[in-house]
Amino acid sequence: MARHWADFQYEIYLNGMTGAVPRLPTDLSRLEELTEQRLGPGPVGYVAGSAGDGSTARANRAALERRRIVPRMLRDVRERDLSVEVLGRSLPAPVALAPVGVLSIMHPGAEPAAARAAAAQGVPFILSSASSTPMEEVAAAMGDAERWFQLYWSKDREVARSFLSRARAAGFSVLVVTLDTPLLAWRPRDLDRAYLPFLHGVGTANYFTDPAFLAGLAKPVQEDPNAAVMHFVNLFSDPGKTWPDLAFLREHWDGPIVLKGVLHPDDARLAADAGMDGVVVSNHGGRQVAGSVAAADALPRVAAAAGDRLAVLFDSGVRSGDDVFKALALGARAVLLGRPYVYGLGLDGQPGVEHVIRCLLAELDLTLALSGHATLATVGPADLEESAG
Repeated sequence: MARHWADFQYEIYLNGMTGAVPRLPTDLSRLEELTEQRLGPGPVGYVAGSAGDGSTARANRAALERRRIVPRMLRDVRERDLSVEVLGRSLPAPVALAPVGVLSIMHPGAEPAAARAAAAQGVPFILSSASSTPMEEVAAAMGDAERWFQLYWSKDREVARSFLSRARAAGFSVLVVTLDTPLLAWRPRDLDRAYLPFLHGVGTANYFTDPAFLAGLAKPVQEDPNAAVMHFVNLFSDPGKTWPDLAFLREHWDGPIVLKGVLHPDDARLAADAGMDGVVVSNHGGRQVAGSVAAADALPRVAAAAGDRLAVLFDSGVRSGDDVFKALALGARAVLLGRPYVYGLGLDGQPGVEHVIRCLLAELDLTLALSGHATLATVGPADLEESAG
């Protein structure tokens, strides 16, 4: 039975009969400003900040806003079905929560709170390697709900192998490998405050609980935390990785593998040639390359290059249900939602994340119907028009 996501609006209106209004805005684009007002500048800057002067983050929004939906009339949209098959999984809607590290800087509930929210709404949660909670604890918080693991590909092969083994054992079913962060970008909001949580041992939980990582330390973490942090910094990522190295991942992971950060059609072809299962068209929300192509502008070319060889997912700039509709029309199979759910977490913990998911999917459901579609299968490039702006 398809879920009626749009019914959330009636729930809100009916609650209003008793004087209750939503604790958070239903326009998700307003969450960033609220978060700026209520949380400390370090954590907010770490989540909201971008590379350079923020031009890529602005381009992400502009690329989505430039595309306008062309609704069609007199089509039967009484019953809608937002479900989708992605990577062999049947999802109730074309959305997953993107991997975002160090969530404890936003709320003490951290990753488990966000993961429980995703599980409660039936959408996949993608756990970051750089989480502030060990992967096993996050898995335990989710029961048997759909969860994927994001890998920052360490210089240390044994640590990478150990992460993959632990993630598999903890029930993470899809591997999402972030390719666009072999180095940290120039991020002025963080630099101006000299704010990097990892240097304080925050966001290192998966490493500090990993036997392969701990084997590389002269003393236990608690006896020499600074040495542990420096060991983490030295092996966190590897700018020397190339396409042939993907064979290592395929050898040590028997589920689907998705490469995150693909913006060029040739990279999609290389991913397919390497036996990968999917790509995420993403510029890391504008956090890695200032002046980069907007993710939504790259999406149609990557989707065309992928053909039916790869599942194409999308993130970077998504703030609303109509953004999700546009990404699907441009060729994405599903969309990863990042900053908005993190703001929801920061403002109201698990209920805040659930609010964000429900708002996004209610708006998507209504956008789909009001544009003349009952299922995602009929959404395509013909439903969009590009404005000159």
